[in-house]
Amino acid sequence: MKLWQKDTTVQAEVERFTVGRDRELDLQLAAYDILGSLAHIEMLSTIGLIEPSEYVLLAAALKKLYTTTETGAFTIEEGVEDVHSQVELMLTRELGDLGKKIHSGRSRNDQVLVDLRLFFRAELADLAQQMDELFTVLQQLSETHQAVQMPGYTHFQVAMVSSFGLWFGAYAESLIDDLQQLQSTYHIINQNPLGSAAGYGSSFPLNRRMTTDLLGFADLNYNVVHAQMGRGKSELFLAFTLASVGHTLGKLAVDVVLFMNQNFAFISFPEELTTGSSIMPHKKNPDVFELMRAKCNQLIALPQQVSLLTANLPSGYHRDFQLLKEVIFPAITTLKECLAMACFALPQVKVRTDILDDDKYQYLYTVEEVNRLVLEGVPFRDAYRQVGKGIADGTYHPSREINHTHEGSIGNLCTSEIRMKWGRVWSGFGFDSVQKKIKSLLKP
Repeated sequence: MKLWQKDTTVQAEVERFTVGRDRELDLQLAAYDILGSLAHIEMLSTIGLIEPSEYVLLAAALKKLYTTTETGAFTIEEGVEDVHSQVELMLTRELGDLGKKIHSGRSRNDQVLVDLRLFFRAELADLAQQMDELFTVLQQLSETHQAVQMPGYTHFQVAMVSSFGLWFGAYAESLIDDLQQLQSTYHIINQNPLGSAAGYGSSFPLNRRMTTDLLGFADLNYNVVHAQMGRGKSELFLAFTLASVGHTLGKLAVDVVLFMNQNFAFISFPEELTTGSSIMPHKKNPDVFELMRAKCNQLIALPQQVSLLTANLPSGYHRDFQLLKEVIFPAITTLKECLAMACFALPQVKVRTDILDDDKYQYLYTVEEVNRLVLEGVPFRDAYRQVGKGIADGTYHPSREINHTHEGSIGNLCTSEIRMKWGRVWSGFGFDSVQKKIKSLLKP
């Protein structure tokens, strides 16, 4: 079944090529397609395109169909092109020609746009929840290990004293930047394209503000051409968001792999979290974090994929957009898996507490020695040269006392301030209001 088909039958080779993976990927859109249809028919009933009695029958059938998406029973049958066709087919089987009325005043173009917006909005909310869990894990690790010192590096050379509290806390605060990026994308996506039809509006007196409210969108895509141009651009914003979180997680994974290496031996994990070798019985390989590193690199490349799929396309709909689902949908799943694994593995980390006892780390304290001399009245450049000369002639014997008190330093991690910063960003989403609207739409 195809919503656009007339009397001509498309050749099987063409159908296979053009349908692609839509039947598989559209299963993830089924619940959102039904939600969009529920809002659409309620609006149609207020402008006289559907009788009140017809609306009652259609709404009941759609809500029943929605339950099949929750249980996993919803399928797209062989020969059915996409989720939109499947929903309409099932409605016409149950209600006859009445089922065909749900398409009045819309096109598959704005139908898939609203499906994607609702799907992306829900996925971003899920990702935000997972990021919140990881943020909490990292904050707890930062507080637990705030006094455990470790080397800090620049240019991969021993630089200054750091701490595990500082290291874990850095990734926690980095997630706030990612959450802000996610929120920006969320607000861009949380606008209603329904009613834009094929990108040029409709001669029906549609009430687009009504469907905006019913679906919990914060606002409309007012200009109908602009609404259609959101296809591809929404995915690009989303790709940058996924890449941003991937950048943070990937760097964390790199650090973990490095610090687990025996030449560092800063941290370890239980054997159950590592893998072995088929010939080397001593091996404890960090495969989990190596794969996380690789998956995050794939996410970092995602904006380029999306950009190349949509580059040089003029305004209006183009079939090229179909392929965006094939890169974006799996990428969302990948990031969710990485976040879940990070939340599972990191609480099991074991931190070594005596790292800086090794004499090879004595030069970590050179800056502390320079600063001590400056506090005694020695000009900074003279103090710098004095310590440098001591290192060169072997007379440098540092004190290992650290006294950092400013905000965000070893002695003042500002974890409570970082937590408040997270809360300020979190409060800007409005997840609860969206959930209330969806529940109201599905109410019996």
